[in-house]
Amino acid sequence: MQITFLGTSSGVPTRSRNVSSIALRLPQRAEFWLFDCGEGTQHQLLRSEIKTSQLRRIFITHLHGDHIFGLMGLLASCGLAGNVQEVDIYGPPGLSEYLKACSKYSHTHVAYPVHIHTITPGVIYEDEEFIVSCGSLKHRITAFGYRIVEKDRSGRFDVEKAKALEIPSGPIYGKLKRGETVTLPDGRKIDGTELCAPPEVGRKFVYCTDTVYCDGAVELAQDADVLVHESTFSHQDAQLAFDRLHSTSTMAAQVALGAGVKQLIATHFSPRYAPGNDIDLNDLLTEAKAIFPNTILAYDFLNYEIPRRLPKL
Repeated sequence: MQITFLGTSSGVPTRSRNVSSIALRLPQRAEFWLFDCGEGTQHQLLRSEIKTSQLRRIFITHLHGDHIFGLMGLLASCGLAGNVQEVDIYGPPGLSEYLKACSKYSHTHVAYPVHIHTITPGVIYEDEEFIVSCGSLKHRITAFGYRIVEKDRSGRFDVEKAKALEIPSGPIYGKLKRGETVTLPDGRKIDGTELCAPPEVGRKFVYCTDTVYCDGAVELAQDADVLVHESTFSHQDAQLAFDRLHSTSTMAAQVALGAGVKQLIATHFSPRYAPGNDIDLNDLLTEAKAIFPNTILAYDFLNYEIPRRLPKL
């Protein structure tokens, strides 16, 4: 699982930062999932190493323009390229109507299936590898954060040890790989867990934007390996954050601390903190690290590999 930041500015793009979008790359299944799709996202994808043909799911946090203005253009371009087979889109109420209006008035027809899912808090998608859930955030309009949990994997089965014990191959191996206890034809009982390495713990990725500090974000981010959280404002501009229901650097750090996450990556920065201004992004980083030391700042095209956890003992 690798995160690629395609846009890290809030509200409007700057010369060095596009508006909100993050790709979660899943190389084991040759696909990626997109979180938010601000204007220009398809250009950012073209500038990255990500193959647009591998787009499979899109998760929209809320319907402000800097998070959705690139969505119709991306879907249309994928249709013209003819290299996307199917896309599922998840988002708040109104997303379906927005896309239908875009399609109607731009006379855009997308030839591949697009499934739009209106979400409510809870589990919104699950397959054999992942569980995706969402939770309510606190913003000026309905907004959701997303939590992606990779399911634990069984530990590696020691085939050589099984052979040394003269366990016949076949269906028995399958049962032992699942950790079951089997009785062999000669009467021996074999505990499958003794032939398998400890289970591989699944990783957890959480994405929270746009929101002021809220308990919902802390709950969603519990025990995450990586929390990507908006940090629109400096602590010195906290009143602006409260007025506009956005987070300061210190609010993001407090969410990370309260949730017990392992890594905080701050994003969605106001252009007011550009280099040369009285307060810049280095100041925001200093503020956040004073509360949660394991904090870094995102920038466009940052790639971050979510590390695997140690196996359960």
